Amino acid sequence: MANFYTDNPDLRHHLNHPMMRKIVELKERDYTDAEKFDYAPLNFEDAMDNYDRVLEVVGELCGDIIAPNAESVDHEGASCSGGRAHYASATVDNLEACRQAGLMGMAMPRRFGGLNFPITPYIMAADIVSRADTGFENLWGLQDCAETLYEFGDEDQKARFIPRVCEGETMSMDLTEPDAGSDLQSVMLKATQNEDGTWVLNGVKRFITNGDADLHLVLARSEEGTKDGRGLSMFIYDKRNGGVTVRRIENKMGIKGSPTCELVYKNAPAELCGSRRMGLIKYVMALMNGARLGIAAQSVGVSELAYREALAYARDRRQFGKAIIEFPAVAEMIAVMKAKLDASRSLLYECARYVDLYKVLEDIAKERRLTPEERAECKHYNRIADALTPMAKGMGSEYCNQNAYDCIQVHGGSGFMKDYACERLYRDARITSIYEGTTQLQVVAAIRHVTTGTYNNLIEEYAKNEVRPELQGLKDRLAVLTEMYTKAVAAVAEVNDPVYTDFMARRMVEMAGNIVMGYLLLLDANRTESFTKSAQVYVNLAAAEVTRHAEFINTFDRAQLAAYLEH
Repeated sequence: MANFYTDNPDLRHHLNHPMMRKIVELKERDYTDAEKFDYAPLNFEDAMDNYDRVLEVVGELCGDIIAPNAESVDHEGASCSGGRAHYASATVDNLEACRQAGLMGMAMPRRFGGLNFPITPYIMAADIVSRADTGFENLWGLQDCAETLYEFGDEDQKARFIPRVCEGETMSMDLTEPDAGSDLQSVMLKATQNEDGTWVLNGVKRFITNGDADLHLVLARSEEGTKDGRGLSMFIYDKRNGGVTVRRIENKMGIKGSPTCELVYKNAPAELCGSRRMGLIKYVMALMNGARLGIAAQSVGVSELAYREALAYARDRRQFGKAIIEFPAVAEMIAVMKAKLDASRSLLYECARYVDLYKVLEDIAKERRLTPEERAECKHYNRIADALTPMAKGMGSEYCNQNAYDCIQVHGGSGFMKDYACERLYRDARITSIYEGTTQLQVVAAIRHVTTGTYNNLIEEYAKNEVRPELQGLKDRLAVLTEMYTKAVAAVAEVNDPVYTDFMARRMVEMAGNIVMGYLLLLDANRTESFTKSAQVYVNLAAAEVTRHAEFINTFDRAQLAAYLEH
């Protein structure tokens, strides 16, 4: 089988981005771990070689085991009996293969048994795993919950729980309830403190991905008489202690191998993680940002598979005496699929790099006082990461769904049959724009970065880069689109009506996203010539979308707003 890392040179292009040197040097603290761990890198080149080798292992495991198992996992699915969730048999094999390969707890520090990977190569592994089996990435990728334990747990909790994750135990984040979906401040699962200071949890959680995991991070109401987010705290529940049963698992459209559970807590022992009353305000926000980056990676992995399946079928399928890829209508579809894939992947890794930079500076701040320059950098990187995360998740998941749709279309009637992988990936793709915050909620998170100028500032920085003469035309077109976007944002701001701004928000966020991804692909093409075609196709696509949204904003009659909003 193919190695899902080495068969995709685009991944090494993103791994070897110039920003990685700073990320790695900060993450490795001048490579001092080499004195304590024989597998720690001695220098930057050694670290990058280590990431490359581990990603080769991920790619091999995905090509040889996880991808071949995907169909049987989809057919068998997860099941529920005796108050427990049970994985499909091949999912058990997948998890064991990951444990044996040492691919759990990848981003955790070495002192806890992890590989101390930066976020960027870890997210690259998630991208690869998602291409192999979208649902399995949910199970494997929830190791990212350990980041919350590392950031907010006390030293004893870190020492007890994180090594277990690195050894292969699974995690879940138990947030959603029957009456509290996206509105998490309505969570009512009750946390009660006993006289001896210990805590127990009572209530129901619903739609919990991998809900029968070994370790859970649980959002619960710890403050009697409260009804908003200020009464919520974060807790750690250990399955070994009992008190939680799986009432049912959901019968889903896709990602069948990932059990989505309804959980019943009955006097379940738990530990407070961090400070009381900060569960939603601080800890869940950090948890969700990590989860959204993970879904962005999942979306890119699905887009990759959709593109490859469509391309292979179009080259093989013959009609009217020639391969269907020779028909312009089909060739255009596949070119656009590749452009959307490349654009969303460029945005994903740009976002991951900024997450890396601010998180590692925050971690360093626990060890020593940051310099004024470092504090300013951390704030700057955090703001960019905060702006790019909802854009990467929102637009990446939409492109993922569009690519899955077009993959079916390229296959024609065959794509509607279970004989082809595209039928499964079409079902798997649909959830990406829904869970961990719908696309509409990503717009809510992103719009303030439109109105405060974060995206404009970022675009200006991209525009300062010199490009090769043959790419200058694309850069000039992006400058024109930026002017259209700036004028459209100013026109909405001039109305000074929050309802009107919310109505136009998705259009403005998408315009910003089109331009940001256009510039990122342009800069990719400037570094690696193979991205040139995608940059050309994507800038054409961006021009059409930005022009369409700008025209809508500039010509919209506000007297018609009621036709959209009143039902």
